[in-house]
Amino acid sequence: MRVLENCEPKKVFYYFEEICKIPHGSRNTRQISDYLVDFAKEHGFKYVQDELNNVVIYKPATAGYENAPTVILQGHMDMVCEKRPDVEHDFTKDGLNLSIKDGYVSANGTTLGGDDGIAVAYSLALLDSTDIPHPALEVLVTVDEEIGLLGAFGLDCSVLSGKRMINMDSEAEGSLWISCAGGLSAVSHIPVQRVAAEGEKLEVKVGGLMGGHSGSEIDKKRANANAIMGRFLYALKQEADYEIISYEGGQKDNAITREAICEILVAGEDVEAVKACAAKAEKGVREEYAGTDGNISVLITEEGHAETDVLHPTSREKVLFYLVQIPFGIQKMSGNIEGLVETSTNIGIVKLSDDEFFARSSVRSSVEAARDALSDKIQYLTEFLGGEYEIQGAYPAWEYRKDSPLRDKMVSVYEEMYGQKPEVVAIHAGLECGLFYKKIEGLDCVSLGPDMKDIHTSEEVLDIASTERVWNYLVKVLEQLKD
Repeated sequence: MRVLENCEPKKVFYYFEEICKIPHGSRNTRQISDYLVDFAKEHGFKYVQDELNNVVIYKPATAGYENAPTVILQGHMDMVCEKRPDVEHDFTKDGLNLSIKDGYVSANGTTLGGDDGIAVAYSLALLDSTDIPHPALEVLVTVDEEIGLLGAFGLDCSVLSGKRMINMDSEAEGSLWISCAGGLSAVSHIPVQRVAAEGEKLEVKVGGLMGGHSGSEIDKKRANANAIMGRFLYALKQEADYEIISYEGGQKDNAITREAICEILVAGEDVEAVKACAAKAEKGVREEYAGTDGNISVLITEEGHAETDVLHPTSREKVLFYLVQIPFGIQKMSGNIEGLVETSTNIGIVKLSDDEFFARSSVRSSVEAARDALSDKIQYLTEFLGGEYEIQGAYPAWEYRKDSPLRDKMVSVYEEMYGQKPEVVAIHAGLECGLFYKKIEGLDCVSLGPDMKDIHTSEEVLDIASTERVWNYLVKVLEQLKD
């Protein structure tokens, strides 16, 4: 028996469960891309699969809609792969372990990939339908959205004829998203040197953080484990002499870091001072983040006496300086749209190898000049410390379109169905819509989606009832797009 067999709409959840059986993390999309191609072949639809694994599937208009403008339905096939530390799961080969509780679908300790598997499931259910009236459809499913919108960047948009696009990558029922921030990944490479040392080896672990999406949840006042670790290591300088052996924090630059681990070397007489400093730091950050991220822990584990290579004192100071100075969180709120984060950054990945300190931040802003100025700040910090800086995956903002017949129609349909207007909002998270808006002249685009919580984290859930309501709304919108 299927886990989601009794969930409505049945076809949507059938295809969602099928997708969840296929590993589809970013950069691991060939299998799910081929699944979409096989679906197109089995149903007799024309399709395009490009060298990046992007897929477009074409479905002709139903009777009476032959003259209606084509509609592009768009989402991405890759997911963020995060899991709880206690969960054994190989995202490169294992399907997801689904369950239902209290009206939500989850993946039992891993990300669910509702972002954006639900868009793929909606699309396949529409393609598979025989009783839903609609204009000609171009279903576009891109790859590697979660690591810089790479599929959208590389797509040759000449394979699309539509000028109306419904993106299905939002996570808030009742909200129509009509613009978003642009962004980039800020990458720092700082060379380090090592020396031999001997002492007591301790593991410092900052954990217990909620994490979350670095765009849509950056305003939730949650902590970042890399930022907390930097503060602790700086404070520890005042209490004990120590050397840094290793460091690792975070896996995705667009996920607020939940855990960071640093191994240090200290003299035997300083072990208790380190533990006392950790207890003080934990108490302080719990007070600071009470109400938003109050379960932060700073734990010390003794690992015995060790002879090992540690960072040269100069390299150690460079690492500490970077961790303390790297910006994190909201940098500026919008002066034009109340409540909208304009500019933010998230230090999502930090890794220390034998000869390099590597760090990667997600930089977002709805103002290009502000995005670039924040990038310049990180570049200056990196180069000041003798490192090299690079920008990866820069993407434009999706600008607000004052005249949008698609938006007006979708608002009208929502009012007709629910007796109230939907929220029409600009968001801080990045969407592929900005790229398509730049690449397809005259594109009219709106984003929708069902309620999801804690995307990009192991606590991610998808609301079943919301999924059905949004499906009914999407079907009604397509029915109304006859002219």
